Amino acid sequence: MIFLDLTPYKCPLALVKLKLALKELPHQKVLSVTLSDSGSRQDVPRFLQKAQYPYRIVSDTAHHYVIEIENNNSVLHAAEQ
Repeated sequence: MIFLDLTPYKCPLALVKLKLALKELPHQKVLSVTLSDSGSRQDVPRFLQKAQYPYRIVSDTAHHYVIEIENNNSVLHAAEQ
């Protein structure tokens, strides 16, 4: 599992950094992302659904939002590059 702490960043920068990390995420790997910005908490799941990345919410507290994102579709994401 790869960990990415985006708590210092607000959207849209957090979303941009996530997209860059997903481009580098190897097939069959999981990216654990920690967010804190309220905009990121809305925008990141919306992007992941639209881009068809499987993800799950691990923690949702007042201070942190942690999600795990799987890269298990190499065909879909190879087209993004």
